[in-house]
Order: sequence, then C-alpha cells, then structure tokens
Amino acid sequence: MPVPFILDTDTAQDDCIAIIVGMLDPEAELRAITMVAGNVGFEQQVKNAHLTLNALDRLGEVPIHLGCTQPMIVPWVSAENVHGTGTGRLDMDFTGVSHEQEHAVDALIRITAEDPGEISIVAIGPLTNIATAAVKDPGFPKRVKHLVIMGGSNNGRGNITAAAEFNFYVDPHAAKKVFEAGFEQITVIPWAPLTLNDAVFGRDRIAAIGEQGTVLSKFFVEVTRATLEFDERVGIPGSTHPDSLAVATLIHPDLVVKASDYHVAVESESPLTRGYAAMSWGVHGLEPNARVVEKVDGERFYAYIKALFATETRPTRPFTAGLE
Repeated sequence: MPVPFILDTDTAQDDCIAIIVGMLDPEAELRAITMVAGNVGFEQQVKNAHLTLNALDRLGEVPIHLGCTQPMIVPWVSAENVHGTGTGRLDMDFTGVSHEQEHAVDALIRITAEDPGEISIVAIGPLTNIATAAVKDPGFPKRVKHLVIMGGSNNGRGNITAAAEFNFYVDPHAAKKVFEAGFEQITVIPWAPLTLNDAVFGRDRIAAIGEQGTVLSKFFVEVTRATLEFDERVGIPGSTHPDSLAVATLIHPDLVVKASDYHVAVESESPLTRGYAAMSWGVHGLEPNARVVEKVDGERFYAYIKALFATETRPTRPFTAGLE
C-alpha cells in the first residue's frame, strides 16, 4: 500500500524535486503540502510549489496549506544567495491559482487526528510548523507515525555557519522543541556527512537527466541551476539533494545502508553555535530520540531520481519562461 505522508517544505530547488518524488512514486500518497518560512521569500515559496505541480500536470490536485511565516523567536534568515528564486527562470500565469484557507499547523493537527498513527511527515525546511503543532496540541507528536527530518549535521560541518545546517539554524528553538516533544519515530537525514557523500549530483549527472528531454527533466535542470553554481563556488562538486532523499527513504527504506540511534539535541541560545546538532552516539548516558542515517545507496538514489524525471507530463498551464 502507498505510504501516506505530509510534506512540510520551504519550496526551493531540491524541495521541488521532493514534491515530484512524492507525487510520481506509486508507493507514495502525498496528502498535503504545508509551507514554512525558510529558503526564499514566503510568497516565492508558494509560487514554487504551484510551478512544480504545474510541471506535473497536477496543479490543484494536492492541498497546499500556508504555515508559519517567521521562526518561533528569532528573525527569519534567507538562503536566496544560494537558491535565487528557487526555481530559476521558471514562470507561468498564476491567475486563479489558490491555496487552502486552513493554516498549515491546523492541517497537520487535523490530518493526523483523522488517521492517528497512520500519517508520516517529511519535514524538509525549518521545523517551525512541526514545533508549533506540538505546542498547540500536545497529543500531535504521538499521532505521527514517522517524522523524517532533513536537518542538522552529524557532529559535522555546517552550511550556513561553521556549526550549523540551514534548517536548524533558521529556527533553532523549533528544532530543539521537536526533538524533545516525544515523537514515536524520528529519522534524520543530515546535511553532513550523509548528503555530501551520497546525494550530490555533478554536472554530468544533471546533464544526463536533462538529456531525457521530458518537461520534468528540463525542469530539473532549471531548478538546480543556481544551487549547482553556488555549490561549485564553495567546493561542492554538484547540487545537493537531501530533501528528495528524505522523501525517498520514507517510501523506500531499503535505500538506507547504515543508520544508528542517537540522542539529538539542538543548541538554541549560543550565538556561536546556534542551530548546532549535538548527536550523541550512545556513550554519554543519554536516551536515543532519533535514528540518524549515516549512509545510503547513492547510485541507486540517483538512478531512482533519473527514472522518475523521465516521466512524460504535459504542464497544466504553459510555462512563460524557463523551459526553452
């Protein structure tokens, strides 16, 4: 049976790829998209989600709920220097395109209450919506079957500061709250070292996807363009794909080669280490609260993405730019 889940996202670049994975994989059942402040301006993120569904010819088929537009306590920090718009030059006519009126936090609470213990969540942006839902409804964490979090680094390098990965840095108080909230099953897809080792697509791999000649393959090339150029400037040999990996590992857990139980705690107060994920591997007397993925089958993951983006689609509305 397909895996029912909610995707909590700050839609830009790999978040768009993650939406497509969730919509195209027959083993997935994407119940809703919930939006949280993160990568780029909030209105742009919403547009990016619609652009992605349009490329799939699925515009309007999955509810989009708008959530928290600011972190819980600290001011929002953008990653527009990395992502640009998050979808490159892509544009379309947005006339009449709409989202749900129900707030994302309320949608998370409602959907999990309708099917307690059956709905998973893949959180690929800052954890503001997830933490707020846990604060508003203390029973929410226990109703979530599986929470997959793209965030943090496994006691490793950061990508926005020396200490912190972007999602945890943007809302460290939310990240701290989530790991303390009592979710039954948390899996973490960290940026370093996992993503850097197993989920980087170099120019040759991106070109091979684009050469398939479908709307989706051209979409892939366009949305990864800005981040590819940024990553290469900072010494990463390709675009990074932890968000789509997070969705893929929920649907196909056999992609995971190695994972271990950790106690994950997030620093929220120190200016120097704000957002740092301290992952204790079992020798410090702390109870594990998460499973941290340490290695995936990177070759199989790339082949999986490439095959999905070979799917022929006809956009619901013509793209006015970006797929030339």
